[in-house]
Amino acid sequence: MILKDSEYTIQGIPVTSLVREYGSPLFVYDASVIDRQIKRIKNAFSGFPNRINYAAKALTNKGVLAHVRGHKLGLDVVSVNELRMGLDAGFDADQILFTSNSVSFEEIEEALTLGVKVNIDSLSLLEAFGKRYGGGKPCSIRLKLDPLVEHHEGSREWHSHSKFGIHHSRIDDIKALEQEHEMNIVGLHVHNSSSFLDIPVYLETAERMFSIARQFPGLEFIDFGGGITIPFYPGHEVIDVDELGRRMEVQVQEFYKDYGNEPRIWFEPGRFLVSECGVLLTQVTVLKGDRDLPYAGTNTGFNHLIRPKMYNAYHDILNVSNPLASKKKYHITGNMCETDFLAQNREISEIREGDLLAIKNAGAYGACMASNYNSRVRPAEVLIREGKMHLVRKRETYEDLVRNQPGVDW
Repeated sequence: MILKDSEYTIQGIPVTSLVREYGSPLFVYDASVIDRQIKRIKNAFSGFPNRINYAAKALTNKGVLAHVRGHKLGLDVVSVNELRMGLDAGFDADQILFTSNSVSFEEIEEALTLGVKVNIDSLSLLEAFGKRYGGGKPCSIRLKLDPLVEHHEGSREWHSHSKFGIHHSRIDDIKALEQEHEMNIVGLHVHNSSSFLDIPVYLETAERMFSIARQFPGLEFIDFGGGITIPFYPGHEVIDVDELGRRMEVQVQEFYKDYGNEPRIWFEPGRFLVSECGVLLTQVTVLKGDRDLPYAGTNTGFNHLIRPKMYNAYHDILNVSNPLASKKKYHITGNMCETDFLAQNREISEIREGDLLAIKNAGAYGACMASNYNSRVRPAEVLIREGKMHLVRKRETYEDLVRNQPGVDW
């Protein structure tokens, strides 16, 4: 969003006009920001063979998927429905990796019937895969690495309790299954999420992955997952992707020297690509408070953006209707029948009842994690592309809420 002449706009479109057209709450995505982030990450890793797979779970919308596909990215999916959505959005099956996580073998088989490669994260699934397909179907192995470097307490603690992947200490078991069933293992994957908070952690992980890869000749790819985030608040230190790319290039080339071929290095950014593109627009319905700070109640809540409640996540909030007013401190709350602070003790331009607020960095894990709690409907979603508004998801209605509830006559 750009503030010019007291008015916030997205690609020249006044934010207030979006709400007049589509109502509120409203998710709005700026495609030019996605374009910028894709260019950044492609440039950062241009020094070695790579593939960027968009992590569909971050923002699972066919309009957004189709836009991302136009940049010739691959796709990482974690369910068959995400997979089908990717195919509907125009991705080819060979551009998609299905990553399993506590799924049944039947779901693995369903993904394979749709023509994609699968990423297996348990020994039991790997054994079932080997018995069923042997060397007839390629697969990838999802690994869990811990502990990470000793001085990164948060990363070490997260990974020591992570459910994702086969623990690196079980490599011998993986190799035994590979040999027994003559399996065609073509990729290795590490789950890192956003707990790989800086370059030393990332580089140590890369070194360990390359060491493991030497035990699997003929790999087509080594996948480093996501884990590259964006700044959410002032002073938030995040990975410099350009420096990471330069330093990883040295490691990759050293690995290639003695490996025998050059497997592509894959990355799966989600939040990095789409978080900053999104804002959640919400209207202030009530102001109240006496001895405490004023509460600004809104017509949204954790049913639409759960991250502040679930993760205590920070999202910058702007007063679109009164941007140049002096700032005051407020608690910003939702309309859920729960304690649902969107922000506390936050300095925001003076708020009046009826004002429109913009919650920033709402592109990733916003709409895709929304619910119908309190029987409230989910918002519409609009993608701004090349200066034009595109409705990419309609606002739900009461009929949508009860559509799958059969009538009863006691």
